[in-house]
Amino acid sequence: MIKPIYDDAEERPQRRERLTDFGYERVPLSAKKQKVRGVFDSVAPRYDLMNDVMSLGLHRYWKRFTVAQTGLRAGHSALDVAAGSGDLALGLARRVGRSGRVLVTDINRRMLERGRDRLLDAGVAGNVAYVQADAEALPFGDRAFHCVTIGFGLRNVTDKDKALAEMYRVLKPGGRLLVLEFSKPLLGPLEPLYDAYSFQVLPRLGRLLAQDAASYRYLAESIRRHPDQRTLQRMMERRGFERCRYHNLSTGIVALHVGFRL
Repeated sequence: MIKPIYDDAEERPQRRERLTDFGYERVPLSAKKQKVRGVFDSVAPRYDLMNDVMSLGLHRYWKRFTVAQTGLRAGHSALDVAAGSGDLALGLARRVGRSGRVLVTDINRRMLERGRDRLLDAGVAGNVAYVQADAEALPFGDRAFHCVTIGFGLRNVTDKDKALAEMYRVLKPGGRLLVLEFSKPLLGPLEPLYDAYSFQVLPRLGRLLAQDAASYRYLAESIRRHPDQRTLQRMMERRGFERCRYHNLSTGIVALHVGFRL
């Protein structure tokens, strides 16, 4: 068989780029991070208000429960990935105390700045540092942290397996990862009400309070595309985490996954 010869590189057949989920939309892998960045650039100014409204304040309970599961003590080191406006980071900083340290990361600069400002307003400084970083390529050495947390961020990551591998890499032996995320609720006959809230009420609240219905529609869709509890547990186990377990919170609307590097 005679192979075709291409004189111009532009005439060569182009390999089709892989697609991934952006909510219910399928987009090229290379486009997702920019689209997610756009969502959080938009919602950053009203992020905390919308969290309170969307969850009826329950997100505060979910985050307190997460911090209580960290096993952190004074002098320990912790990493909060995709930290958003810093609720988990604040709890971590109080746990490790002045002799410990917390690294706060987010891929989105506006969210990282918002988190920094909130922690400073709460009087937390000196034991916290802020780094703009991608969860899939954490700029930290191996075995650096006693605990890694990621709250409501994993579902927005393009390559979740790569992010889990990175979080495993930076954990010390005996350290633990905590993934707080929306999950598959066990609502039975009430599930249609949950769907109606997610896809009808939530975008309207986004339009009313944040002048952005589309971003909140994406957030609802991203929850449905996120792996369920058992699937995420298996993903963590494949990346080397041991003694993995999960806690269903608020009937599984949210789940906290815990895994250890032993």
